[in-house]
Amino acid sequence: MKIGWIGLGNMGIPMAGNLLAAGYEVKVWNRTPNKAEPLLARGAALAGSLAELAAECDIVFTMVSDDEAVKAVYTGPEGLLASGARGTLAVDMSTVSPETSRFVAEQCRQAGFRFLDAPVSGSVGPAKEGKLVIMVGGDESDFAQVKPLLDKLGKLALHLGPNGAGTSAKLAINLLLGITVQGAAETLLFARSMGIPTEQMLTIIAESAVGTPLIRGKEASILADDYPAAFALKHMAKDLRLAREEGVSTPLAESVAACYRAALEDGLGDLDVMAILRFLDRK
Repeated sequence: MKIGWIGLGNMGIPMAGNLLAAGYEVKVWNRTPNKAEPLLARGAALAGSLAELAAECDIVFTMVSDDEAVKAVYTGPEGLLASGARGTLAVDMSTVSPETSRFVAEQCRQAGFRFLDAPVSGSVGPAKEGKLVIMVGGDESDFAQVKPLLDKLGKLALHLGPNGAGTSAKLAINLLLGITVQGAAETLLFARSMGIPTEQMLTIIAESAVGTPLIRGKEASILADDYPAAFALKHMAKDLRLAREEGVSTPLAESVAACYRAALEDGLGDLDVMAILRFLDRK
């Protein structure tokens, strides 16, 4: 089985690397070809075009930044669906709107492709470790075909229903992620205002019923006030915008979406999502 991989950002490189490590033949494509060099050194091949990738691969994964990028990769004039290939199974692991997933799925059907939306919960660390949670929408038989590969990428892969179900679940879990990160930031700032050192408050959180691997994993960044992006704040702002466009309007959802949007406008978009702490501290 030949595997194609499109999108070599912070997530795409370790995920494609896990498929290489599992012994699969992987061919990659990225708008910036030199980003493929770490994978080429491990045995991956580089495709010269999306058409070449579609023609030569049985399954093609896409992991790109947003709705516009997904549509360009699939339906652009030099995209996958313009290749003339038929029968290819495309698996989009990007975080986009359910509407985009359903649109691309229909375009794939018309072009003779099969399509799954399969976004992931987890950032760079789980991606490297193959411990992502993968939420899948689409035909169940297509899910069964790709599941052995998904099992190399994540600790759990769930089929949730038709196309759009995977992206719907991703927006829901990222709403909780945004609320959790901002809640921790507000807690730390409140404790600090009362004289409780951040390091001690982090210990209290970690040992309490509300302690999570997420916050424990951010401890070093919080204490150093240094936020290299494992999951960029700009992506959280985008995901919360998509959730609002899908109809969520609950009090916490409205508040957290506004806060991340303001942090993005304040120039923190390329930092890690935990940089919401820095934004709130400035207020």
